[in-house]
Amino acid sequence: MPELQQLDPGHAPAVLAFEVANRAYFATSITDRGDDYFAEFDARFDALLAEQKAGVCAFHVLVDDDGSVVGRVNLVDFEDGAADLGYRVAQHVTGRGVATAAVREVCALAVDRYGLHTVRAAVSLRNIASQKVLVKAGFVAVGPADPANVGGQPGTWYRREISTTM
Repeated sequence: MPELQQLDPGHAPAVLAFEVANRAYFATSITDRGDDYFAEFDARFDALLAEQKAGVCAFHVLVDDDGSVVGRVNLVDFEDGAADLGYRVAQHVTGRGVATAAVREVCALAVDRYGLHTVRAAVSLRNIASQKVLVKAGFVAVGPADPANVGGQPGTWYRREISTTM
């Protein structure tokens, strides 16, 4: 199973390679990041690290045995003990429980490391795989998501209340 690591400057090349290699795959279920994302990758990556340092977000990567990044799992917009979850895994590791295990691990970190008690995720209705991951990781559907939260698509909000007794 890949190792979950907090994002650091040394991950930049592997994160970019992961995003490039999986771009077409991701676009089948979520909105494409667009060419500007890749053209401005270094500045965007540095901005993520700055947000993380400021304590308003926590970014993680799933690193395989060979050092490649095979997933990303992020907690963003910390506010009042809650944060929003975002995640993606490489096409070649889907269907193996990697995303579910990573989401569970980040939920444990959410309470233990970041002091959160609620994690939310908005998922498009067409992204069945992510809906299954969330349910397996203990999330429950709590209502419709504004299309602005899911790349212009209709979606659903999921939520997990967490505590130190997970």
